[in-house]
Amino acid sequence: MPLHPQARDYVAQATSDSDAGLSALSPAEIREMREQDPLAPHRGPLTKLPFVRDERAGEVPIRIYRADPGDGPLPVVVYFHGGGWVFGSVKRNDATGRDLAIRTGSVVVSVDYRLAPEDPFPAAADDAWTVVRDIFARPAFYQSNGSVAVVGDSAGGNLAAVAAWQARDAGLTLAHQVLVYPVLDVAMDTPSYTEFAKGLGLDAADMAWFVQQYAADADPADPCLSPLRLPDVAGLAPATLVTAEYDVLRDEGERYAARLAEAGVPVELRRYDGMVHGFYVLPGLFDPAVEARDYVAERLRASL
Repeated sequence: MPLHPQARDYVAQATSDSDAGLSALSPAEIREMREQDPLAPHRGPLTKLPFVRDERAGEVPIRIYRADPGDGPLPVVVYFHGGGWVFGSVKRNDATGRDLAIRTGSVVVSVDYRLAPEDPFPAAADDAWTVVRDIFARPAFYQSNGSVAVVGDSAGGNLAAVAAWQARDAGLTLAHQVLVYPVLDVAMDTPSYTEFAKGLGLDAADMAWFVQQYAADADPADPCLSPLRLPDVAGLAPATLVTAEYDVLRDEGERYAARLAEAGVPVELRRYDGMVHGFYVLPGLFDPAVEARDYVAERLRASL
């Protein structure tokens, strides 16, 4: 379908990172610019919750949210934010963490993983796995009932997918994985990379720069970097894949969903027609983001 009117307005007003000279800025400058975040009012309300606390899983900073005022055990949803592995934080994604806790009725653990290029691959993936392992190892600390799911958007979707196969291989059973327009193959050679290369919020050149910051000289076929290259996806956690029609990452997400289905993994794919990368975290700008959040929460509640 044509670009959604709200997406058309968004890309018309936004200056792409590549046009602004992304490679000419230092990662620290990019983080400062993004943390100022003019889009903050559109990320959703900072709803007051009965329980919000900053903690650590090993050495990894986390923020724990709970909308339920009680103290009994609940399912746990681990959330990994996006930002190309270079920027983003628990603070920047505070509204998303709160919203997940409210919609799912779960304890939400939002992860402040290390950022590239100061901490390149596999630092972020290692931090993600550290947190997931810790939740299984210390259920009482997290008020967990033992049911754990992972959720991530963009680069965070990459970390969620990696943590999901690491959990399988470690014998830890995840209830679900939700991957929202995830980075799943850093080869960047799918048709959507050509079709939507520029001017739709996330340029192909942007992604190449992000991958270089995070992956540097790592093997692009390493499944810790490119989960789509995982030799065997059988036995992975049931999955929900959310993609945006006008997104360079669309095809790899949909190919991953197809691979999971072929391997017998319960999976549901939903493409949001007319949408661009990043819509999910901006419910104040995109009406379909609200529908997508309802859909994700429904899938999580059903599996948890």
